[in-house]
Amino acid sequence: MTTVFLNAHSTTITRAERMANGNWEVTSHTAQYKVACLTPDSTHPNRVYAGTHNGILRSDDDGRTWRPVGMAGHIVKSLAVSPHRSGVLYAGTKPPAVFKSEDGGVHWRELEAFQHIRDIQGRRFWCSPAEPPDWRAYVIALAISPTEPHVLMAGIEFGAVVRSEDGGRTWSNHRKGAIRDCHTLTFHARKGNWVYEAGGRGAAVSRDGGRTWEQPREGLDRRYGWACAADPERPEVWYVSAGPIGWKRVPQAHVDGAANSSIFRKAGGAPWEKLGGGLPQPMSYLAYSLITDPAAPGHVYAGLSNGEVWHSTNYGDSWQRLPFNLGRVWRMVLI
Repeated sequence: MTTVFLNAHSTTITRAERMANGNWEVTSHTAQYKVACLTPDSTHPNRVYAGTHNGILRSDDDGRTWRPVGMAGHIVKSLAVSPHRSGVLYAGTKPPAVFKSEDGGVHWRELEAFQHIRDIQGRRFWCSPAEPPDWRAYVIALAISPTEPHVLMAGIEFGAVVRSEDGGRTWSNHRKGAIRDCHTLTFHARKGNWVYEAGGRGAAVSRDGGRTWEQPREGLDRRYGWACAADPERPEVWYVSAGPIGWKRVPQAHVDGAANSSIFRKAGGAPWEKLGGGLPQPMSYLAYSLITDPAAPGHVYAGLSNGEVWHSTNYGDSWQRLPFNLGRVWRMVLI
């Protein structure tokens, strides 16, 4: 079985493929604009989308080649592809807005209800310290329920986590208990009642499809959460990468070589457990990406900011570094 990792950082999309002889081949594609996100399309196994600071790119050959398909002129920060209906995808932008396509990204329409301040209280206070000097907030995460085709979650970095039950025609207010400073937001691969978030206060989980949330903190000794993922078979087992907030201008978790970060595992009602088992101790580089494989329960991958990719086959008990480097990890996917 072929394994391919794609990673985006700045204007580069790096591709690592495990060949038939077991060796890894690493290649890079340079985009014209900064790439902010990557999303595979489960309804087209070879298709991947990339959101850039000037529209969307699409690959139909597992990330080997790319072409623009739409949203020119928009800063696209997040993408979500429907697992229920081919060609349907959503894009989150800066400034914060949500768009929808029903033809694989060629044509788009804005979901105008997302802009309605009366429906999303506190919108006028949304701002992001991550991208000065304009401080504008953006939709950093979009997630579609695997069991309810019209349920969509959106996370705004330093804004809110909101929910739609009708494919984006209407939206809730911020979901109480979710983290307003959202960094990663994802549904479980199969269980639509489970949703996970990593953000500026740690981590949060919903067990009712994103309606209500809680923030388990016992054992989580770092409060700046970034990436999260859940085991595909056991939704109660999930992971988060986190570091200290620390420094004044930039959270310490983002400081390469001094991130002092960790990867944690939550298993049901047990406290968070800091994972070691071969991982660097301490982790001087934040894991910007955590990935689980829907076809391989117990497997989890961590992409660190220094380009290393680590792999566990036993729910994070032990880890091995894979024999390639992606240059610098920002957003990584497994296809």
